Amino acid sequence: MIEIKNLSHFYEDKKIIDIKEWKVNTAEQWILIGNSGSGKTTLLHILAGLLKPSDKNAQIYIQKQDIQALSGTQLDTFRAKNIGLIFQKAHLIPTLNVIQNLLLVYFLAGVKQNKTHCQEILAQVNLTGFEKYYPEQLSVGQAHRVAIARALLLEPTIILADEPSAGLDDENTTQILNLLKEQTQKYKACLLIATHDARVKQHFDKILHL
Repeated sequence: MIEIKNLSHFYEDKKIIDIKEWKVNTAEQWILIGNSGSGKTTLLHILAGLLKPSDKNAQIYIQKQDIQALSGTQLDTFRAKNIGLIFQKAHLIPTLNVIQNLLLVYFLAGVKQNKTHCQEILAQVNLTGFEKYYPEQLSVGQAHRVAIARALLLEPTIILADEPSAGLDDENTTQILNLLKEQTQKYKACLLIATHDARVKQHFDKILHL
């Protein structure tokens, strides 16, 4: 599903990522742990094709596709169809309501919109009835669930989540993690979570230390 070889990345003169080889198989669930500045978010951005590694000899394969060989447009399309991204903040469009934020995903991926499927995904994250709510009307936990729904909408093979427990209390953290694990199991997707939150570690047994 994911295969990395000889990946290194620098910020100025400091090497923050140095991975000789790492493989993630279908449906595996991993957490990436390390202190702030250890490269967790950077690694997610590289895997998503949002950032190019410093070392041009690095090999990064997603679904056997060398993502560094793709043009910008090809990479955008590949990302939209194969990778679900969940950032530290929900990053919902404030002028669009919940259902419109989800429908935007279809537009960006260049595929036909499916409002019924959006409603089904919202039901899976316990947000039925929130279709017409705007981001400012949602709690932090609700906004996180919309972001998860958005990430799962096109049934991606890889889910990348950056500090999904940030700003959440223990109860909401457990709910969000259980939701992510349940949904990725349902779609047989790989789940990679970057975190320095000790509460998250107990939910996973596959760990990459950075």
